[in-house]
Amino acid sequence: MQHRDIDPDETRDWLESFDALEAEHGMERAHFILSALLKRSEVENIALPALVQTPYINTIAPDQEPAYPGDEALEKRIRRYIRWNAAVMVVKANKHFPGIGGHLSTYASAATLYEVGFNHFFRGKDQDAGDQIFFQGHASPGIYARAFLEGRISEDQMLHFRREVVRGQGLSSYPHPWLMPEFWEFPTVSMGLGPLAAVYQARFNRYLHARGLADTSNSRVWAFLGDGECDEPEALGCLQIAAHEGLNNLVFVVNCNLQRLDGPVRGNGKIIQELEATFKGAGWNVIKVVWGREWDSLLAADRDGVLIRRMGAAVDGDYQKYSVEAGGYTREHFFGTDPRLRALVEHLTDQDIRRLRRGGHDFRKVYAAMKRATTEPTQPTVILAKTVKGWTLGEGAEARNVAHQAKKMSLAELKVFRDRLYLDISDKDLEDPPFMRFPESSEPYKYMMERRRKLGGSLPHRKVVAVDLPTPKIDWFGRFLQGSGTGEASTTGVFARLLAQLLNHKELGRRIVPIIPDEARTFGLDALFRSYGIYSSHGQLYEPVDAAMLLSYREAKDGQVLQEGICEAGSMGSFIAAGTSYATHGEPTIPFYIFYSMFGFQRTADQIWAAGDQRARGFMIGATFGRTTLNGEGLQHEDGHSHLMASTNPAVVAYDPAYAFEIALVVQKGIERMHKDHEDVIYYVTVHNETYVQPPMPDGVAQDVLDGIYLLKPAAKKTKLRAQLFGSGSILNEVLRAQEMLAEKWKVSADVWSATSYSQLRRDAMSCERWNIMHPVDKPRIPNVTRILGDLQGPVVAASDNMCAVPDQIARWVPGGMLSFGTDGFGRSDTRAALREHFEVNAEHIALGVLKRLADLGEIKPTVVAKAVKSMGLDADKPDPATA
Repeated sequence: MQHRDIDPDETRDWLESFDALEAEHGMERAHFILSALLKRSEVENIALPALVQTPYINTIAPDQEPAYPGDEALEKRIRRYIRWNAAVMVVKANKHFPGIGGHLSTYASAATLYEVGFNHFFRGKDQDAGDQIFFQGHASPGIYARAFLEGRISEDQMLHFRREVVRGQGLSSYPHPWLMPEFWEFPTVSMGLGPLAAVYQARFNRYLHARGLADTSNSRVWAFLGDGECDEPEALGCLQIAAHEGLNNLVFVVNCNLQRLDGPVRGNGKIIQELEATFKGAGWNVIKVVWGREWDSLLAADRDGVLIRRMGAAVDGDYQKYSVEAGGYTREHFFGTDPRLRALVEHLTDQDIRRLRRGGHDFRKVYAAMKRATTEPTQPTVILAKTVKGWTLGEGAEARNVAHQAKKMSLAELKVFRDRLYLDISDKDLEDPPFMRFPESSEPYKYMMERRRKLGGSLPHRKVVAVDLPTPKIDWFGRFLQGSGTGEASTTGVFARLLAQLLNHKELGRRIVPIIPDEARTFGLDALFRSYGIYSSHGQLYEPVDAAMLLSYREAKDGQVLQEGICEAGSMGSFIAAGTSYATHGEPTIPFYIFYSMFGFQRTADQIWAAGDQRARGFMIGATFGRTTLNGEGLQHEDGHSHLMASTNPAVVAYDPAYAFEIALVVQKGIERMHKDHEDVIYYVTVHNETYVQPPMPDGVAQDVLDGIYLLKPAAKKTKLRAQLFGSGSILNEVLRAQEMLAEKWKVSADVWSATSYSQLRRDAMSCERWNIMHPVDKPRIPNVTRILGDLQGPVVAASDNMCAVPDQIARWVPGGMLSFGTDGFGRSDTRAALREHFEVNAEHIALGVLKRLADLGEIKPTVVAKAVKSMGLDADKPDPATA
């Protein structure tokens, strides 16, 4: 640390005394003496920082800084061009298209942080997978500006910033791999998700290496984030995982410009000190880069420590004020609080004081921090770099509360900005400010490109080399197509056995990544522990209490199962890392994330959206699904709405299967689409914990199962009164029972259909509808829902353990419309029979719905329906379950 040692001899005596104490009396005695001294300091009211905090100065002292290996003058020129182009891109966009948006200030504050990384640390993909960089979303203009300078992005693309409807013509607002699949790797602008994903990316890199799937020994994960972003729970919520796993391949760089979107992050406090305590308490290596080199001589002259105390006393709101005021203001209000401080700077002019920079703008200080981070042997590292938001942009944005919203610059502001960057641009040209480029023969261009060549190529770069994985043929799943005979099984149990079979596949098995958030025993997956092991970077340092049992808890350094504990967000982080390994490392893996259904889509929908944006591939299994099927858990556990949420994500293919053969068909097709056809899709499959007989697969239904609906059981005999019943998941059994009731009591012949995916039917129908609108003279396309259902006879009634809105997705394509029964409203605990009566999704209500629709069509009298209500013992006046 940078404390001034006023008596080195006395300090040496104290240290030697402590060493002798430990050597003579041991660690316990030394610990006691230290504790006693700390207690005495409290009694004497001697102010001490918390043990997880250090003084508000740089972690690395000047005499500990390594020599800077680059050409400082050339790097400064390059950085100035990038700063200019980043700002001009946003200014031009908003001049010609007001309101198009963009951000000037974030990159302006972080330019030095990124450029030191680009020139000396970030490894590209030319030799191997390189590093994974999670760029701060709002800094994207600067990343585009560097790519433009390298010749990777054209001027026309720069002019189309945030105008990307014509694919490939423009640049996306933020890092979006879905929109720029050869450029961006990681979507980061949904704040907090980038840091969380980075932790699990670094861990998954270790997992791949430990299991021999990829050599990731040289890969490092860098996550850039803002200090305000750290208030998002996800940003810092899994720090302990990184420390526990010893992820020294992970570096967080927190751009501490002290401002969030509307104002100061901690105006009355010190965000850097707060973050230091948080990270250090979580077991991270913390490197603070607070002050630029201009402060070094002042700190060296601070014999009484008065400057360090003043630095610690001023709050962030003060520092923001100093950033916008002249040097005289800082001389008076910062240094003027103590005569010794005022004397420290009496040799400096007000302009000199104004030039006392924050550390995040000093490339030597940043380099020293990054160098130490990359040589840290055991811990993840965070670099807390103090910067000014809008640095160099001028009075309109620099350090102002409005900096985040700044998108335009006046002619006068552009002149100031140009002059600060020492650019050769005439005043006339500033009317329509030009982009700046170095000639390819110039020294700056050659230097920039050579640095990237030595580091493995340009970044960001998303590189996909198609690797075909062997897709099992459907007959390989034969046991699941044959049914269970007279035995009963739940679809959760069916999936557990199917996953075990996949893990045993000779070629595919090693690439399966089971991800479980501490519910393996609930789902019947605990057998995987002994057979495949739970991945642990430490192995197993203890003997488990169930070591003698067949299904013992086994951790291993090469374990295949990712047991994430009670952390759905972390599980999604692993899912994303595994589901994008085909691009990140060129080694595809197939994640199967099995979770308590209610805590999947609802809790982590934002991450699932990011997974889609990142083009993840894998399976999400919503276990114990159903608002009435999961009968004893109550309101916060019973899921009847995740399929509605899944339908909103364009990358998600959702199924609610009832039978083993349906699951087998879906999983087989999913693997084929992901790793033979190389489609970027996520399969969401819900499974249930209710046991019943699993029938064999009927002939000729395979494609209809995948398309979303098929005829399961036609009416035994045809009568005058006809009806069509749609059922999904475990409620299909109630539909089958309703079919029998209708035939026996009311002579209604009802066909039963298994609806495996309403969202797939809807998407296909909408696609056909759009094509037909756009091609009115061509032969119209026929939606699958129309093709499969054909000429239905009788009213259509649908029932599922979902909200009514799920089957309602296809209502407009069903001839004559349809009546839906679902589980709208909050869940509750009871028996399945009671819950289905409460939510009105049992056979009695389904049958009643058919009768009511027949009455509406004039085929039976309303009195028949009224008698049915009484004969089935239904309470016509009970509260509406949707609001009860």
